[in-house]
Amino acid sequence: MTSSLSGGTKPEVVICTYRIKKGREAAFLKQLARHWPTLKRQGHVTGKPSLIYRGMDEAKKTFFVEIFTWKVRGAEKAHADPAVMQIWEGMGVHMEKRLGRPEMEFPHVQAVRMRFAKV
Repeated sequence: MTSSLSGGTKPEVVICTYRIKKGREAAFLKQLARHWPTLKRQGHVTGKPSLIYRGMDEAKKTFFVEIFTWKVRGAEKAHADPAVMQIWEGMGVHMEKRLGRPEMEFPHVQAVRMRFAKV
């Protein structure tokens, strides 16, 4: 979770993808339910709660996507926070690499102001 598009000068949206082992969804969701509240309590994210989505990949296995906004340098600070590391370790045991992808991915993105075409 350390990549940064803005060099740490703006809040960043992160789109987390978690690839869950078969039979581990319920246990993972218990950990995930603690993730954003812990990040918030520790001051690493903005006040808007994370969005959570569930999907099935090409292997017909479950993945979850979590979208939230780091505060400036929030990801960097979270890596040094024992409370956050405990949550991440608890989440990690329920994930697996598959389809040539890692257990989890965390691209950081910035909003693009778009002037949409009139059709």
